[in-house]
Amino acid sequence: MVADLDKRSEAEGKKRSIQEKIRTALYVRKAARLFLNAENAAGRPECKISDEIKEAGFGIDPDELASVVREHDIKCLKTNGGVDGIAQKVSVSLDEGVHTSDVSTRQKIYGFNRYKEKPPRSFLMFVWEALRDLTLIILMICALVSIGVGIATEGWPKGMYDGLGIILSIFLIVMVTAISDYNQSLQFRDLDREKKKISIQVIRDGRRQEISIYDLVVGDVVQLSIGDIVPADGIYISGYSLEIDESSLSGESEPVNIYESKPFLLSGTKVQDGSGKMIVTAVGMRTEWGKLMETLNEGGEDETPLQVKLNGVATIIGKIGLAFAVLTFLVLTGRFLVEKAIHKEFTDWSSSDALTLLNYFAIAVTIIVVAVPEGLPLAVTLSLAFAMKKLMDEKALVRHLSACETMGSATCICTDKTGTLTTNHMEVDKIWICEKIEDIKCSNSESILEMEISESVLSLLFQVIFQNTACEISKDENGKNKILGTPTEKALFELGLLLGGDFDSQRKEFQMLNVEPFNSVRKKMSVLVALPGGELRAFCKGASEIVLKMCDKILDDSGKVVPLSEEQILNISDVINSFASDALRTLCLAYKDLDDPVYEGSIPDFGYTLVAVVGIKDPVRPGVKDAVQTCLAAGITVRMVTGDNINTAKAIAKECGILTEDGVAIEGPEFRIMSPQQMREIIPKIQVMARSLPLDKHTLVTNLKNMFKEVVAVTGDGTNDAPALHEADIGLAMGIAGTEVAKENADVIIMDDNFRTIVNVAKWGRAVYINIQKFVQFQLTVNVVALVINFVSACFTGSAPLTAVQLLWVNMIMDTLGALALATEPPNDGLMKRAPVGRGASFITKTMWRNIFGQSIYQLVILAVLQFDGKRLLRLRGPDATEIVNTVIFNTFVFCQVFNEINSRDIEKINIVRGMFSSWIFLGVMVITVVFQVIIVEFLGTFASTVPLSWQMWLLCIVIGAVSMPIAVVLKCIPVERENPKHHDGYDALPSGPDLA
Repeated sequence: MVADLDKRSEAEGKKRSIQEKIRTALYVRKAARLFLNAENAAGRPECKISDEIKEAGFGIDPDELASVVREHDIKCLKTNGGVDGIAQKVSVSLDEGVHTSDVSTRQKIYGFNRYKEKPPRSFLMFVWEALRDLTLIILMICALVSIGVGIATEGWPKGMYDGLGIILSIFLIVMVTAISDYNQSLQFRDLDREKKKISIQVIRDGRRQEISIYDLVVGDVVQLSIGDIVPADGIYISGYSLEIDESSLSGESEPVNIYESKPFLLSGTKVQDGSGKMIVTAVGMRTEWGKLMETLNEGGEDETPLQVKLNGVATIIGKIGLAFAVLTFLVLTGRFLVEKAIHKEFTDWSSSDALTLLNYFAIAVTIIVVAVPEGLPLAVTLSLAFAMKKLMDEKALVRHLSACETMGSATCICTDKTGTLTTNHMEVDKIWICEKIEDIKCSNSESILEMEISESVLSLLFQVIFQNTACEISKDENGKNKILGTPTEKALFELGLLLGGDFDSQRKEFQMLNVEPFNSVRKKMSVLVALPGGELRAFCKGASEIVLKMCDKILDDSGKVVPLSEEQILNISDVINSFASDALRTLCLAYKDLDDPVYEGSIPDFGYTLVAVVGIKDPVRPGVKDAVQTCLAAGITVRMVTGDNINTAKAIAKECGILTEDGVAIEGPEFRIMSPQQMREIIPKIQVMARSLPLDKHTLVTNLKNMFKEVVAVTGDGTNDAPALHEADIGLAMGIAGTEVAKENADVIIMDDNFRTIVNVAKWGRAVYINIQKFVQFQLTVNVVALVINFVSACFTGSAPLTAVQLLWVNMIMDTLGALALATEPPNDGLMKRAPVGRGASFITKTMWRNIFGQSIYQLVILAVLQFDGKRLLRLRGPDATEIVNTVIFNTFVFCQVFNEINSRDIEKINIVRGMFSSWIFLGVMVITVVFQVIIVEFLGTFASTVPLSWQMWLLCIVIGAVSMPIAVVLKCIPVERENPKHHDGYDALPSGPDLA
């Protein structure tokens, strides 16, 4: 746990360091500008407009235009005629926006909205990086010396074979490593592009449309709302209560209010509250953010916790390998010197003796190469890259590598309701108005129009719908009307249209004075308008309980405004609860006439008249119930955290299978006043939290992590969800409903907002973890056998059965090819039938040690028998008997690894071939390994110190390797005491292992 905190604090430190660099660069740039401005105090020289700019129809130079916002030069803005003058100079109408036909011209004159990126590393750079490995450099030096000494003693070309064989093996390893790393870099580059894809709302060709941030041009009129990231430098046109978080640039935590007298908006800042429109004045490298990016190069992806852990394992194994290598070299050299002393040749040295010692040194260095498991980090990266690519196809964009593996250990998912568990396709199902309930039929409006509703009530209903909305009607490419807005807003808007309301005439009749947009804290949206006669009227809609408390009057069944009695409040509460029990989202619609014709300050939150209560239907997504059951079977607790009414939340939770008989549903206000001891008692039982604020979600996540040591995944879509997303072990942002701020703070973006996709992320996370375990089991087995057989043989016979070239080939099988085969296995359904891996669980389990030692003992016994008694058992005589035995040992060793790779496909299950023939990567690696082994033994003996074998010998080697498979079955039947993680409530976690096969 301490290690986890250290890693987290280290990552936080890196993030803070980058932020400090950005701020420092900003301050330096500001100081430089102030200095230059002081020098030019006598007057700014007027920028000359080039002929090219004039011919394009523009009246301002790009650099001058960019400097207006970058330097917050209000004087220059006024000189240019304010925002209207700027719009005129960039040839754009603030109502119509940019014409699509002008986009290419604007990009040519004012630039593209892209930043300079660090050029990608070429393939040759990856080759160079692989060549810089210290052990490979030592081996190359040994190979060159071997060639020199060999040619001097044995002549050309025989004397160069050993050294050339080592060089060819090194070349093969370097090329395979470089190709693998280069392909991964391409994958991560594609992922980086996906992460930077942001869509923004602009007005073009007189209609509102969505475009990519990369297509933004100077002159575009951009719509900004809560949670958006400002996509370029620009000037404020209009809006309501617009607050911008500039902390990413300035470090100041207080938001900046943007209005006519303070109109400058900087790229990379975030909309914290309100809404507005801006005209783009600078894009790409001319923006403040672009200038900063020019001076800063952010580092690449940090190492994941698993990579850090495995690097530690690799270091330990490397030290053990180094010890074995030194001992092997000392033993071989000692025996050689003793033999020379016995034969009284100690003073008689030749070049062949030097070559022998050099070969001993090469073998020792090669043992280090084999022992150092550089394939461990490679396997993690390969597995993560493979999982990320597959998750991309399954609508999950992984922003941080570590999230992929951490999600596999998740013990709890705190999920939103709307859009994640439900479809987010909303429509008004019921309405309570004039103290009557009516069902709404989407096909026609007859059912509601049959009610006796006065014109005045209907007029008020239209006003409260059309005035208090963030929806807009826009024309699509085919000229058809299209409603733009959130699903809830659209449902209400469509109700208004269904009842015969006219949005355009309503908006023209009233003047909008102030807007307080909906957010997850207020849970309501309010507007203040001026009526045609000059009077002021406020409209409010939002969470039923909140808006109902703001009301003290009601429209009765005749449409008259009457005081709201206690009895009526109870009746309305019953209506709200009945709607909620039918799994409907409930909203109250209300208005208030203001006595003061000149009202200043915020919109009032008391004295309203209740017009209607609406129930909005949002069906549960197909397959969510099965996905929740999959989570429960996998030992993952699912908790719903929503801002909706508790009865609505409970109804949906029961339908999804989240809320059980012994589970607790609680409201946010009740939860947040609890003491720590009360929270400790209630949190394990909480399955639903309704009417919650983002702070409640953050508190729940923090306590789940700290009190109960849970690994928590959290979904979020709003700006205020950012703290909870950041605090969680895995933050999951919604791709459709999520704001850019939420996405920026998340580890994974769920592109389709579907809970099933979250379950897929968990499944792939578990696959990553188990795949790395498979690879570690396979690699450690090879390590143990290669080190022990060479050392023991050196001690007893004075020679190593596996040469440097052979060991290098084994190293490639073990590292690169082994990682490719085992680290890219897709997940199986059995992964979601076992308990999550605990925070403090050992990566190498007792079951893995059982398999490693069992296979190692079998292989060592076989190889030892062949080494010490192979000639007699194989009935070999003649001068080439030793070469044949050594070739058989090498061939047997390789085939043992081939079949052990198959054994390692499942650490616990007996059926290891299940799904193997559907994994083309695994089969491909097996085929490549066998084909290359045949080529090395039969055709490259000169370099690899092998001799061709008869078919009987080949069959023997294959059979010995294949016997490891039934041995693996026997090993898996040996019971092992299993680490049994406990849940926070004290109950045992789900069983895992062969019993779930």
